[in-house]
Amino acid sequence: MSMETNLNGRLRNTFLTRSHGLLPMFEAVINSIHSIEELAKELDTGKITVEIVRNSQGSLDFGGENKKRGPDAQEDIVGFRITDNGVGFNNTNMKSFETLDSEYKVNKGGRGIGRLLWLKAFRNISINSAYKDENGKFKSRDFKFTADSGVSDPVVKDLVSNKTIETKVFLEGFKKEYREASLKTIGAIANSLLEHCLWYFVRPGGAPKIYIVDGDESILLDNVYNEHMHTSASSESITIKDKAFDLTHVRLSATGTRSHVIAYCASNRLVKDENITGKIPGLHSKIKDANGEFVYACYVSSSFLDENVRAERTGFNLNEEVDGLYADTDISLIEIRNAVIERASVHLSEYLKANLKRAMDRVEKFVSQKAPRYRPIMARIPESVLNVDPNISDKDLDMTLHKVLSEIEGKLLSDGHDLMSPMQNEGLKDYEERLKEYLKTVNDIKNSDLANYVFHRRVILDILGKAIKKGTDGSYAREDLIHNLIMPMGKDSNNVKFDSLNLWLLDERLAFHDYLASDKTLASMPITSSTETKEPDLVAFNVYDNPILVSDGDSLPLVSIVVVEIKRPMRNDMAEGEDKDPIEQALSYLEKIRKGTVQTASGRQIPDSEEIPGYCYIICDITPTMVTRCKLKGLTVTSDKLGYFGYNINYKAYIEVFSFDRLVNAAKERNKAFFDKLGLPTT
Repeated sequence: MSMETNLNGRLRNTFLTRSHGLLPMFEAVINSIHSIEELAKELDTGKITVEIVRNSQGSLDFGGENKKRGPDAQEDIVGFRITDNGVGFNNTNMKSFETLDSEYKVNKGGRGIGRLLWLKAFRNISINSAYKDENGKFKSRDFKFTADSGVSDPVVKDLVSNKTIETKVFLEGFKKEYREASLKTIGAIANSLLEHCLWYFVRPGGAPKIYIVDGDESILLDNVYNEHMHTSASSESITIKDKAFDLTHVRLSATGTRSHVIAYCASNRLVKDENITGKIPGLHSKIKDANGEFVYACYVSSSFLDENVRAERTGFNLNEEVDGLYADTDISLIEIRNAVIERASVHLSEYLKANLKRAMDRVEKFVSQKAPRYRPIMARIPESVLNVDPNISDKDLDMTLHKVLSEIEGKLLSDGHDLMSPMQNEGLKDYEERLKEYLKTVNDIKNSDLANYVFHRRVILDILGKAIKKGTDGSYAREDLIHNLIMPMGKDSNNVKFDSLNLWLLDERLAFHDYLASDKTLASMPITSSTETKEPDLVAFNVYDNPILVSDGDSLPLVSIVVVEIKRPMRNDMAEGEDKDPIEQALSYLEKIRKGTVQTASGRQIPDSEEIPGYCYIICDITPTMVTRCKLKGLTVTSDKLGYFGYNINYKAYIEVFSFDRLVNAAKERNKAFFDKLGLPTT
């Protein structure tokens, strides 16, 4: 017997994504629920069993005598047996099955499409049904359903001894592309089936008993439902453009990675769900009520959705938005979503208060302690943006706030261009108001930039403070790390950005210079004609001991030359000679620069270069050997015992030795007023 249409043609035009490979089985379960309801049974006497068949079980058989392995077996799923005690394939239902697009069960949401989905994911279907005919006689009907042959001629028999109403649907030959993408374990399959037909459980009257069986393991879906449900569901109806929509508010137990969702239903089935985490203020991760944590789901059903669901029930034939001519009559998905979210917000309002406060506290703490640059613009950030997950990472929160800052800066740039000329028919008062608001925004942005600059200094001090401490392996940081922190190595004023310099750690005045070089040979420096190509100490290619050289001032004569020498924290091998004594190293570099013809970076010669005052800064810890070098050079210890200072008349140079602790403490002290203004700790 052939079906009354081109079956293969219909299958080619039926769409089923790989990720929906279990949908045909779900449809078979829904059919079984309808069959039980049609028999007018009490739902609690109805029973549906879904057996998972794996490839170790051999071919499917009607008696189910093949030995089956348990859920720990790793074999692929090859099929499903769905058994129910519903009305079965009587003459009326058989006629409906043989007619694609049958409208027989349209009042139950049936569209005659489910059986096509069977053949999309399975190679053949075998059905055995024991039922009562219109005369009350017990009969059985066996037939097969394949893509090539359609519905085979049914074998109908009278039942004499076994008079039990029961229908078995065998979905055989699970196709590879769907099988590989399918859920594998009995628990995951049971959870997914419950989500698909949850509406039947939360509706008045509930659902039949549904069992999932995998070898020796069996799961009753009622138990899964009870585990999933946090409290009983509640319902309400809303109207959108004269169309009624029923909403079922469900609180599910907060287990696993479950998200807050809107679940759109049609034809009494779940069609699609949409994650709404973060789309309602305070709706993040989990919510709490008197019974503990839960996640929220809203099931939406409507005759309007029934009429507009796609044939395969994997989506809706609705536009995301409706504009223009049909905006007043047609309903878009976004209108439905917004209406549902509005009602969900009301339903959850009392439970979201704590999350809203936690979100605001999270942002406030982050801005106060780690990102004060956003403080000046906080009043300009929409509340919806501040509605963050309280558990958001610093990185993600920073990116969220930075995006808003960038948008404000972009609008500021646009408004600045618009201010160049008044708008058409704009009065002077209106223009002044627009200008006033523009200047207010400019002020906020500038304050934000200043806050960011100050905070950058706090971060640099934190990094330096950690760098000078002993590591977990018992060693100290190398010179190059600290060197690069102050200024990148191998760079000079011509190829380093001002933002990369942290010379303020030593002296705020070093920010103003004519030329600046870090770890460069003397011969490569434009401020001196020195031909020295060797490195200034014995470790000629050891970048750790190479200096930072600064010549400051943009007028003649050159004001000063500064040499900074950095040594590894806690280094204790200082001795006489340029290769061991950092003070001698710095003075030697200074002398070599002076002996060359000193000039500005722009090439203007400085007369009497040997008379140019010099400043030598030595950054190293005051270890016993360094104390000896300082005393031999006649330097004076500082009051805090963390450094030495003095003047060498022969070299015409001021010398100061900083311990790393003194360097950090002095920088903190100079910047303390700024840190206090931003509420940043300085300890």
